[in-house]
Amino acid sequence: MSSRNKTQVIIAGKIYTLSGYESEEYLQRVATYLNSRIAEFKGLDGYHRMSPELKGIMLDLNIADDYFKMKKKVEELEQELSQKDKEIYELKHELITAQIRLENAGKDNSVLEEKNAQLQKENIQLETQLRNQK
Repeated sequence: MSSRNKTQVIIAGKIYTLSGYESEEYLQRVATYLNSRIAEFKGLDGYHRMSPELKGIMLDLNIADDYFKMKKKVEELEQELSQKDKEIYELKHELITAQIRLENAGKDNSVLEEKNAQLQKENIQLETQLRNQK
């Protein structure tokens, strides 16, 4: 198990110490994400008139919205990947079936070539017998 990491981050202009098993870079990315969302809100009309509680709830709602949208996207991508895996499996199956048919056709062709050669020999023998009878 990896060790806990501690790192200081700035969120909304205040310094916080975050601790977790994730890397320091990851913890910084989380803080950067929060700061970008807060900055978006600060640019909205009426944000400064909201109570701190409402600001926090709005931030929480928007982060939850981002989470559920990304979760849905991941589920869609996983479903697409599953469909692609199924298509690959089916294509491999078709390829193997085509290879078997090709191999069988090659064997059939060899048998027919041998039969043709045998019939040509018989034809020559019959023509020779016919000429000798004349």
